[in-house]
Amino acid sequence: MAEYTLERKKSFVLTAYGFSIQSNFQDVPALLKEKSAFWDGLKADGRFDKLKNAAKDDREWSVNEVYQGKPWNYFAVEARKSVADATRVIEFPDSEYIVVAGYGDKETLFDQLTYRAFGEVLGQITDYAYIGGPNATYRKDNGDGTFYGEFWVPVVKK
Repeated sequence: MAEYTLERKKSFVLTAYGFSIQSNFQDVPALLKEKSAFWDGLKADGRFDKLKNAAKDDREWSVNEVYQGKPWNYFAVEARKSVADATRVIEFPDSEYIVVAGYGDKETLFDQLTYRAFGEVLGQITDYAYIGGPNATYRKDNGDGTFYGEFWVPVVKK
């Protein structure tokens, strides 16, 4: 099983651009293609830079949530100022979180950590349960071409 920690996190808010996922979660290549097209579009139309310029730090977040009955994926930051055309402002609860940390490249780290959390860790934990709601991964540039990241999943004690 992948390594993880259980950490208490204070509530936090992320400002995001997002899209409603159309692919079946079991069709990983289609899902990755859809996410890649969305993220490429953010960079091409300037929204990526707009969010980065509003950020209070250099963490880049990928958020997953079910919103209004549909699965969504977002690019997000902890903003120091509002972003008028943001898709959503996402509130995360003060809670215990399963944290899965790792290193990797910029393009694959989000998906690697998501897979480790949902594919390995959560299925093995018996004393805590995922409470639903948004979950998030951040990545931070190490300055040497690699990235450090953490996947945060809110949980409750069973």
